[in-house]
Amino acid sequence: MAVEDIFSIQALIAHFSNAFDIKDWDGLQSCLTDTLATDYSDLRGTPPATVSAADYVQARRESLQNLSTHHLSGNYEIHFDDVLNATCRISMVVWRKTGDDEFTSHCLYTFKVTKIKYDWKINGITQKILWNEGKVSIHPGAKP
Repeated sequence: MAVEDIFSIQALIAHFSNAFDIKDWDGLQSCLTDTLATDYSDLRGTPPATVSAADYVQARRESLQNLSTHHLSGNYEIHFDDVLNATCRISMVVWRKTGDDEFTSHCLYTFKVTKIKYDWKINGITQKILWNEGKVSIHPGAKP
């Protein structure tokens, strides 16, 4: 695959991550396909699901509206299935804060991405929690 595709996928994941932190919900939605497969069972205890991009963004907007966040990612591993589809696994630390309370997740994300015309988009997200620390109750939807 072209180096440009690797950089484009890294930029996509960076845009996705930063959109949470600056609460750029339109920017977040622009990173996604119309529907996407999600698996946040490690954090929420809910089963994997296929959701619309709009519903995905709305759920994040509601659960994070009262929190400050910082998503920091690295250790990119990108494997191309073919010229239009790839899997990107990254390490991420997600800090969440409100007042003096904090809740942090150390995790691995696996993103499924697809190329639509000239842009890469996320069509699948799996979060694997390595460990959490802090006060889980500040993050609505996170299991205790």
